[in-house]
Amino acid sequence: MADASSTKRRPARKEPSGTASGKPPGKASGNVSGKSTRSAVIARETKETSIGVRLLLDGSGKVEVCTGYGMADHMITLLAFWAGFDLELTCKGDLEIDAHHTVEDVGLCLGKALSSALGDRVGIARAASSRVPMDEALTEVCVDISGRPFLVMRGEEHLPAIIAGEESDLWREFFKSLAAGSGMNLHIAFLYGQNGHHLLESACKGLGLALREAIALTRPVILSTKGSLDDA
Repeated sequence: MADASSTKRRPARKEPSGTASGKPPGKASGNVSGKSTRSAVIARETKETSIGVRLLLDGSGKVEVCTGYGMADHMITLLAFWAGFDLELTCKGDLEIDAHHTVEDVGLCLGKALSSALGDRVGIARAASSRVPMDEALTEVCVDISGRPFLVMRGEEHLPAIIAGEESDLWREFFKSLAAGSGMNLHIAFLYGQNGHHLLESACKGLGLALREAIALTRPVILSTKGSLDDA
């Protein structure tokens, strides 16, 4: 007869506290099947703005945006919807001055949420591009979620000086902050068009489509010959 001590079962190993896998929330697992939840919650408060962001990358396009500046609400909604994100974003900013701080800080927080939700970025396609027409306007958008933020905008001469009551350069600040927060190389070329609204809508839809492709989980490794990407 076997010794009783040899038949005792070892206690089951417990997973570390936190998530079932022991990974911190908001981190991508690198699972090519895309079954992990890629999400983030961001809050930022300054004397100029108070912002809250909830982002789910692999969503269904459920978007609620309230910044107090209607044009920003419209464009960010388009971006998130075309990317397939679920997004809740609120901002209370110093609109009594202008929309500059609101739009700039919202871009930064949305970028940080995107970076946090992507986690270690294992498996993402990383780079993508898109062209989306809007009536007479056409814009090309190229992205590389490399961890190296950089913005290039071309064709800004097609934009009118004022769009929806604000200087059009406000949107350069939005895209610059979005690129900085997310660690994204972002190129936007306004190819042609006459209407400022149409040009911006073309850009935001194109950015959404490019992001949808760039964040797709397509392989089990980081897409870099270095074996790693720079931290955003």
